[in-house]
Amino acid sequence: MKIIATLITLLLFSIATIGQQVKVTSGKVMRFDNFKSKFVDARNIDVWLPKGYSNTEKYAVLYMHDGQMLYDAESSWNKQAWEVDEVAGKLIVEEKTKKFIVVGIWNNGLKRHPEYFPQKPFQTFDVTQKNFISESLLKRKKIDTEFKVISDNYLKFLVKELKPFIDKNFNTYSNQSNTFIAGSSMGGLISLYAICEYPKVFGGAACLSTHWTGIYQNENNPIPDAIIKYLNKHLPKPKNHKIYFDYGDQTLDSLYKPSQEKVNKIMISKKYSDKSWNTIFFPGESHSEQSWHKRLDIPFEFLLAK
Repeated sequence: MKIIATLITLLLFSIATIGQQVKVTSGKVMRFDNFKSKFVDARNIDVWLPKGYSNTEKYAVLYMHDGQMLYDAESSWNKQAWEVDEVAGKLIVEEKTKKFIVVGIWNNGLKRHPEYFPQKPFQTFDVTQKNFISESLLKRKKIDTEFKVISDNYLKFLVKELKPFIDKNFNTYSNQSNTFIAGSSMGGLISLYAICEYPKVFGGAACLSTHWTGIYQNENNPIPDAIIKYLNKHLPKPKNHKIYFDYGDQTLDSLYKPSQEKVNKIMISKKYSDKSWNTIFFPGESHSEQSWHKRLDIPFEFLLAK
C-alpha cells in the first residue's frame, strides 16, 4: 500500500508541476493548471505543502482565495504577496500550529466580485439597489457587464469538486475540525459566507480586512446591513466553529469600522467567546498584502492551534 501511495504521489507531482513554477521560501507548491469545474470557470490551484510533507501522516487543510497573491510576489499584479509559505512554515516548525497544507484558489479577474459576493444577501435587494451596486462596480472597473452574483456556485465548486480532489490526492484530515477557509477583502467576505452556508464542512474562517461595503462607499449603501441581517440568521454555532476578523484604518480599511462593530455585537449575542472568535484592529495598517502578511500568523495560530 505504501508503494502504491508513493507512486500516486509521484504521478500527481508530475501532473501538477507542468507550467509555471511558484517560488517559495519554505516547503513546495504544486500547481494544477486550469482546474475544471461544472459550476464556475476553470482556474489554477496552487497547493502548498510544508517541508517534510509525508504520506505517513495527515494534515489539516486551509483553503485560501486569491491564490495568485499568496506565495510569489513576482507573479502577482502588484508585486506583493501574503508570503503564506514563510508564515505557515515557521509556525509548523515552531509547533505553534498543527501541521497543515494550504490550497490557493486563483480568482478569475472580472469574475472575482461575482464569485465572492454573498449571494443570499444580494438576492434581498430590489432592482434599484442592484442597479446601484452594478453601476458602482462598473465605475471601478471591477466588472465589465451587469453584476450577476454567482457565489453559491463558487462555493459548490469548493465543496463538491475541489475539496474531494484535495482529500483524495493528499494525505488530509477531511473532517470539519481540520478544514478551514480564509481570505482578505472580498475574500474575507466569501470566507464568512462559506462557513455560514457550509458549517458542517468548515470549522473555521479567517476574514482579514473584510470588505463589508461590497462596493467603495458607506453612504447610501445597502450592502452592510443586508450582510449583517444574513449573519444574524445564519451564523454557525460557536461550539464547533472559529471565526477571525481584523481591519486597519488606512486606504480601503478606513471604511470598515462601523460595520465591523455591528458584526462584533452579533458575535457577542450569538455567544461567541474569545475561544471561538477574535476581532483585532490594527491602527496604521492598510488594505494590502504587505499588511496582511505582517499579521497572518495571528489568524493561523487562532484557527490551527494544536
